[in-house]
Amino acid sequence: MSEPIPVTRSVDYGTAKLMPDVDRKRAWLLTVDGAPQSYVDLDDPEYLEFEYTRRLGHVLDTVVEAGRALDVLNLGGGALTLPRYIAATRPGSRQDVVEADRGLLELVVEHLPLPAGAGIALHAADARAWLEAAPADSADILVADVFGGSRVPAHLTSVEYARHIARVLRGDGAYLANLADAAPFAFLRSQLANFAAVFEELALIAEPGVLRGRRFGNAVLVAAHRPLDTAALARLMAGDAFPARVEHGAALRQFIGGARPVRDEDAVPSPEPPDGAFSIG
Repeated sequence: MSEPIPVTRSVDYGTAKLMPDVDRKRAWLLTVDGAPQSYVDLDDPEYLEFEYTRRLGHVLDTVVEAGRALDVLNLGGGALTLPRYIAATRPGSRQDVVEADRGLLELVVEHLPLPAGAGIALHAADARAWLEAAPADSADILVADVFGGSRVPAHLTSVEYARHIARVLRGDGAYLANLADAAPFAFLRSQLANFAAVFEELALIAEPGVLRGRRFGNAVLVAAHRPLDTAALARLMAGDAFPARVEHGAALRQFIGGARPVRDEDAVPSPEPPDGAFSIG
């Protein structure tokens, strides 16, 4: 059998590259304009390589009882890492994936096909537009991992966006978002303020070094209308190869400080990462 070879293609929003992992037989890294976007092992969809993706997986494993089939709306597609993970760990789930880059979706489906019967429907559309048109109370879980280049687009950073999330989620549902920031955390605090205005329960998960302001990095925001099992989450995060902290309650309110919700007309994208923050050689 011939060795897998890298694939490079111009897509709608940049240059995408699929690179085989020399250590795992059918595993691939997806980059867009040199920035890592996704990692997928076609033989083992439960394997999550990226730290932030494992944290999202830990939340998914915790917020709803194990094995229960879910209705999931995924905003942002990449190489469909989380949808594949949900399909493998929660058979019978129904998922919609909304990805603005049609060319990227076509590349992924061509070279990293979904397994038959995965229950994953793909849509080339804008995340906010799709969310606004989605039926109320239609999702158990909503996952947002949307980056235009290396920044979260402004129209996905407002309190109006948070209200649409709350409308689409069922009462016992949960919202998970991958965000990125650095001290003094103006963007991250504003995002937490947006969701604190709409949801009763929040948690923030990040590496201690990021939370202490030592470097730019990813942070996972979790929002729900019901209490989150933060103790179980903290155990999973502490046991990871790259441990993370779970902030909630009074500590999280202190972190938010005086930050106020941001309206659509004032919304801005997430900050530009410093050179080399996410790129690879």
